[in-house]
Amino acid sequence: MDLRIFTEPQQGADYDTLLAVAKATEDLGFDAFFRSDHYLRMGSGDGLPGPTDAWITLAGLARETKRIRLGTLMTAGTFRLPGVLAIQVAQVDRMSGGRIELGLGAGWFEEEHHAYGIPFPKEKIGRLEEQLAIVTGLWETEVGKTFSYEGAYYRLTDSPALPKPAQAKVPVLIGGHGASRTPRLAARYADEFNIPFGSVEDSERQFGRVRAAAQEAGRSADDLVYSNALVVCVGKDDAEVARRAAAIGREVEELKANGLAGTPAEVVDKIGRYGAIGSSRIYLQVLDLSDLDQLELISGQVQSQLG
Repeated sequence: MDLRIFTEPQQGADYDTLLAVAKATEDLGFDAFFRSDHYLRMGSGDGLPGPTDAWITLAGLARETKRIRLGTLMTAGTFRLPGVLAIQVAQVDRMSGGRIELGLGAGWFEEEHHAYGIPFPKEKIGRLEEQLAIVTGLWETEVGKTFSYEGAYYRLTDSPALPKPAQAKVPVLIGGHGASRTPRLAARYADEFNIPFGSVEDSERQFGRVRAAAQEAGRSADDLVYSNALVVCVGKDDAEVARRAAAIGREVEELKANGLAGTPAEVVDKIGRYGAIGSSRIYLQVLDLSDLDQLELISGQVQSQLG
């Protein structure tokens, strides 16, 4: 089971804070550092000092880390034109020496679009499908040839399809709980399918849909990585768990029901339940980015037990 660190900087974090977490992620042996792609905080709090852009952040981290994978859960399709996104991701992949992964979603948080003057289209899944076709098509086009595309939402004419990423194939992540269109998109374009904040039972059901869609598309279901994103709150004892839960404004029992919370032994046991239904990667949503001691505890007493 791979453990990755997943951050939500829109809740309040500057670049230096994210850099400290990314360096701890690398030093403590975690597989990757991922971040959300949002421009407005959710829920209570002031969100200070304000939002940071996902791909600008990852470009900086690409130069200041050496080993860990870097990516998004999920880049909002509403924020970027697909041709521009293909250039951005390819450039950051080269800056990192080939360590980038692209999680791409339709975009959903309407308020942040209004707050920053970003159009919020009614039809988002259709746009996402075209975005996936364009981004992957640009990268797959041979050097010296051109790429054209004509869809309902985007048109590209004789694109040189440059630059190319450092990797022969940048891993593409698709995720969500949609019962039909999402699994079909994953079967066609994804290297990894991710379920955000889902129960073991919901995850098993959705993984089954994706596996069936892959087989219907003539692809081996085992070609995909299946993963979960879950909030984490780990303490060496009940008192420390309660302190960490209070720091992020959550109740311990709610966190235990809906995330990975408790002592290391409790968290290892629950991770095992996700592993039993086919998940091989967990994105640990870390909400208190100042608490690097929690990462050290997870590394030493959770990750070490997972093999």
